[in-house]
Amino acid sequence: MGEQIKIRAQNQGETTDIRILMQHPMETGQRKDDKGQTFPAQFIQTFTVSLNGKVIIDGQLNTSVSKNPLFTFKARGIKSGDKLSVAWTDNTGDKRQDETTVP
Repeated sequence: MGEQIKIRAQNQGETTDIRILMQHPMETGQRKDDKGQTFPAQFIQTFTVSLNGKVIIDGQLNTSVSKNPLFTFKARGIKSGDKLSVAWTDNTGDKRQDETTVP
């Protein structure tokens, strides 16, 4: 399991700015170490963002995304006290899910 997903939500009138930092190595499987050995591929394949248990974003990633990807979204209808949850699964089967309450 990777490090904690950092989720920030800030209400801006009718919209909410959502920032998500997923701490993950995102290895392509093409990089080599000092001895010429290839690092095995390890990257986030799928992620979801849920609001109060209902999926609002469902995404797929691949090896072209950088280490520790940061995503930002704008959404409507999010209120103070709502629960935002983010989950990801990588190509090795590793998973992570974290949740925050909108301030």
